[in-house]
Amino acid sequence: MKQDLIIAIDGHSSTGKSSLSKIIAKKLGYTHIDSGAMYRAVTLFALNNGLIENQKVKVDQLVARLPEIQISFKLNSLTNKNETFLNGQNVEAQIRDLKVSSMVSPIAVIAEVREYCVALQQKMGKAKRIVMDGRDIGTTVYPNADIKFFITASAEIRAKRRFLEYQQEGKVIPLDEVLANVIERDHIDSSREHSPLRKAHDAIEVDNSNLNLEETVEHVMQILQKRFN
Repeated sequence: MKQDLIIAIDGHSSTGKSSLSKIIAKKLGYTHIDSGAMYRAVTLFALNNGLIENQKVKVDQLVARLPEIQISFKLNSLTNKNETFLNGQNVEAQIRDLKVSSMVSPIAVIAEVREYCVALQQKMGKAKRIVMDGRDIGTTVYPNADIKFFITASAEIRAKRRFLEYQQEGKVIPLDEVLANVIERDHIDSSREHSPLRKAHDAIEVDNSNLNLEETVEHVMQILQKRFN
């Protein structure tokens, strides 16, 4: 790239945003920031500290304890991948569990949680040369990002992708349950009051229902090269 950029990649769950962003960042020599991992880390903290009971978040108690939450990312030299740390502990595997996935959207709608995470994301991006993915990067976190992408795919395709991921991890979860979770997350993410999931007016939409990860990467890289080379 001829200039230092902030690249925002938003979109629906299970569209491969994080994997796409990691690969794009590696190709460009940029830093990848997985904003969704931050909300997952907060969700894990809430679960581990009894702040979620019967699928209900104890909002006031969680907000009061936000100052206790420290989130960071560290590069694993063996895998060459960024991993998420919560209060000094590597929680990368834990935050991908379905138990966390099923509660992350209710956590993410809390205004104070979003303010906490957005402030951290903005701080991380001050040096530019970043690829950040999430739900509201191009609309709230970096509305002036140099380029924005919105990744989408049908709910059925996304559920099947996540179902296969769970199978590879040895987790037996019915496909209809995974699909229900995807649809519920779409609804919560799109209808929340604070920073709802929506395509920025200047974002480039990429529907990868019929594209695999490699093809999606190639498509996005072609757009970047045409725009900035």
